[in-house]
Amino acid sequence: MGHLEVNGVSYALPDGRALLDSVSLRVGEGAKVALVGPNGTGKTTLLRLIAGDLVAQAGSLARSGGLGVMRQFIGTMGRDDTSEPPTVRDLLVSVAPPDLRRVAREVEEAEYAVMTVDDEPAQMAYAQALSDWADVGGYDYETLWDVCTVSALGIPFEQAQWRTTDTLSGGEQKRLALEALLRGPDEVLLLDEPDNYLDVPAKQWLEGQLRESPKTVLFVSHDRELLSNVATRVATLEPGAAGAAMWVHPGSFATWHEARVARNERLEEARRRWDEEHAKLRELMLMYKQKASYNADMASQYHAAQTRLRRFEEAGPPEAVAIPQQVTMRLQGGRTAKRAVVCEALELTDLMLPFDLEVWFGERVAVLGSNGSGKSHFLRLLAAGGSDPDIEHRPVGDVVPAPVSHTGVARLGSRVRPGWFAQTHDHPALVGRTLLEILHRGDEHRRGRPQDEAARVLDRYELARSGEQTFDSLSGGQQARFQILLLELSGATLLLLDEPTDNLDLHSAEALETGLAAFEGTVLAVTHDRWFTRGFDRFLVFGADGRVRETTEPVWDEGRVLRAR
Repeated sequence: MGHLEVNGVSYALPDGRALLDSVSLRVGEGAKVALVGPNGTGKTTLLRLIAGDLVAQAGSLARSGGLGVMRQFIGTMGRDDTSEPPTVRDLLVSVAPPDLRRVAREVEEAEYAVMTVDDEPAQMAYAQALSDWADVGGYDYETLWDVCTVSALGIPFEQAQWRTTDTLSGGEQKRLALEALLRGPDEVLLLDEPDNYLDVPAKQWLEGQLRESPKTVLFVSHDRELLSNVATRVATLEPGAAGAAMWVHPGSFATWHEARVARNERLEEARRRWDEEHAKLRELMLMYKQKASYNADMASQYHAAQTRLRRFEEAGPPEAVAIPQQVTMRLQGGRTAKRAVVCEALELTDLMLPFDLEVWFGERVAVLGSNGSGKSHFLRLLAAGGSDPDIEHRPVGDVVPAPVSHTGVARLGSRVRPGWFAQTHDHPALVGRTLLEILHRGDEHRRGRPQDEAARVLDRYELARSGEQTFDSLSGGQQARFQILLLELSGATLLLLDEPTDNLDLHSAEALETGLAAFEGTVLAVTHDRWFTRGFDRFLVFGADGRVRETTEPVWDEGRVLRAR
């Protein structure tokens, strides 16, 4: 069994802004502790500090037992123009213990040397690498990975290992990494939003696995049902002027909201009493000061009052109530043709059977089904403008969706301009650019804005303090909010949202729901968020039998699509 201890950890961003302020937390053996808080308060940074990716400027970190880590965007590395996507084997190696990761790199380098040079030293190095692989238990891990791929993908490791991760859905990648971590030897797990991309049956599987696992787990999630079903304690990062501070609710998430309200009321009362006492001491000091100015005998009382006031101020006020979030999304849209989307005998190659669909202007359609069924492919096809897009159907934004193999027809109506929220937050054109720079320069779909106007727009999305940060340095939730902001400014009349709430904190998700309610246009959203679907009119289910059907209520129990893999 293992445990984690975080003692007085503080961390500042490279630009000098304080992010974490004297954070302390203990995760005992076998505990399942949820780490929650608004986007950008440092949840992922705290996990990276514990994992050793970053170094704290103050405080200490300690743990016992091996450490397994699931990154927030697991399985999405390599999706750029300069590198090949990783394989399933690479993904499984990335969540293995350090010694195995090191030897795996040595085996890969030795194999490459044999293929390119093939002299005696290269062959000897390869033989040594294979021997080292056996010594660190590599072949035992391959047996374990076979269990993982069969469970997550339905195929054995030998068949799956050289597949690239871009052939898997985000949920399949997450499930595969979770299988490896939960079945692996590490006693302590750090899971950064492990439920992202998972369909509802997979979330229910994860809930059961975490409850039954003897491992010590610290996890970040915004899924309220998963939090309620799993967390034994809730650690909350609350934003403050000096960085985020932490408080720990000793109960489950079911009682967290009430506990937070009661805590804030206590803090407000303590601060009110402190202010009253501070005013009394200052008034007393000023009174003695005035008397001492004409009566030397009062000097000692004056100095005593000064000392008392100084010590009171040095002790400082009680903890301040957290800064409230105010996210306001003004999604506007515009009038389009009555039929916004028309599909005729549309078949997504090797994914779903042909289906017909009409989506009318103003409708909200939730696209449901298991991972790997083709939901994201369907949205991506529409995001590209459909089968044969006109100029007016070119997508807004900087990302050109990859082609989707299909037969049949997907057609957008007149004046329908698609705006795509990418599930993986993959925006190469935004990498390395600050938020203010992106808004200041504009693009072909949105005008550039002066610095002061850009700052005001960012402030509505609680991103003003991050204006000088680059897009790629933001947290997952901040990236999600900024993507929605760009859609707001770009004039999209058809919103295609692929898991938009996965990285959003609760307040931001509620702001998105409010913004969509006021949006004059059509919305199609792929989602596994049981709460989010309440605001939708129709439900398009990608079934396990390969058929697409409409339902009047959400369907969450669709199994894996039955097809050759």
